[in-house]
Amino acid sequence: MNNSIRITVLSATCAVVAFSGGNLGTPAFAQTTSEPLSKTYRVTRAEDVEFQKIEPFKVFDNLYYVGPGYVSVWLLTTPEGNILFDTAQEPYVDYVIGNIRKVGVDPKSIRYIILSHGHLDHFGGAAKIQEASGARVMAADEDWKMIEQVGSRPGRGGAAAPRVPKRDVVVKEGDTLALGGQKLTFHLTPGHTPGVVTTEGITVFDGGKPYRAILWGGAGYRGGLADAEESVRSADQVAKIQGVQVNLQIHSWAEPNGYPGGGVLERGLRLKSRKAGDAHPLVDPTTFTQWVKRAQENAAKAVDDEKQKAKK
Repeated sequence: MNNSIRITVLSATCAVVAFSGGNLGTPAFAQTTSEPLSKTYRVTRAEDVEFQKIEPFKVFDNLYYVGPGYVSVWLLTTPEGNILFDTAQEPYVDYVIGNIRKVGVDPKSIRYIILSHGHLDHFGGAAKIQEASGARVMAADEDWKMIEQVGSRPGRGGAAAPRVPKRDVVVKEGDTLALGGQKLTFHLTPGHTPGVVTTEGITVFDGGKPYRAILWGGAGYRGGLADAEESVRSADQVAKIQGVQVNLQIHSWAEPNGYPGGGVLERGLRLKSRKAGDAHPLVDPTTFTQWVKRAQENAAKAVDDEKQKAKK
């Protein structure tokens, strides 16, 4: 397979409750401060390893959340093999592999690992999971360069360099992936990193009813006018994608003010207590549209801010 060409495979802000063992099921204690649960995992207790190890949960008929609390790892299942979006990083990689098994999926059935962008918390487990599964690893060219740079220098505190996957599938704008009834389309939406892969056309099912999901690989910008202008173009590109009903956030908490109506974990709790006839808490096209609009506004403001800096 030519790694650089089109790929086709035929075949709710609330008072927070923390949970024992990171389990989203059994309350251990109520926090004394009031903040969204997702923020607690992403910000307040981001370094608390054991706290981060939440139980995996089924989100749709064919989609599972199998990552730690602060960074999303989404497992999409199909009759012809499975797709993993991001992988978390050490010390969570064995935990992610264990969660995949907990939801009844053999890691060896993973055919593709799609990396949203080139930050370690998203690609850090890719090498190990690839070895466990034989999956192809997919990322944008510019982010492959980032990944290779991370693997060439010492880790935090002088530790050994993180394990990184070997360059595999290079995703280009408009590439597609067909697998088991899924027909994914990839867009390059740089800004957060020089690459950033946004995946549209993900089909998830709730009681057999299909919904269209998107995974925006990362909004924002790295700094400087050129990057800010790039983030405007990327936000505008995402805004043009039609028919999005489900937003698969790459983190449980979306900075700086969260995801309106609740991040991944708030909506996960609502899913757990959902009664027959209730709407699915992640099917929320209106909020996604509002969120993208806010990202566009933030990107435009970043451009203005960078221009003002240049004048000083």
